[in-house]
Amino acid sequence: MAVDDIARIAADPRYQVLMRRRGRFAWLLTAIMLAAYFGYILLIAFDKAFLARSVAGGVTSLGIVIGFGIILLAIALTGLYVHRANTEFDALMAELVAGDAA
Repeated sequence: MAVDDIARIAADPRYQVLMRRRGRFAWLLTAIMLAAYFGYILLIAFDKAFLARSVAGGVTSLGIVIGFGIILLAIALTGLYVHRANTEFDALMAELVAGDAA
């Protein structure tokens, strides 16, 4: 990609909107993941008895189930970002690279 193309894309107001929307979405997903992770760590630090409760007939503890849930949350949030990037953000970027009019 030529320097002129990069400058044209960077100056396009649609690019600025795309960057803001993508950034806000990424920060939202990051905040959700951080809240879940640090919430779990705080539970470990301050309420071990709660996490030590047996579930599934004593097969495992609630802490293991919640920890597994956090892993699944991370996978789900990654999938959500990839889906939105593939369906929305990439299409908008392709328009900008192609030089289509607004």
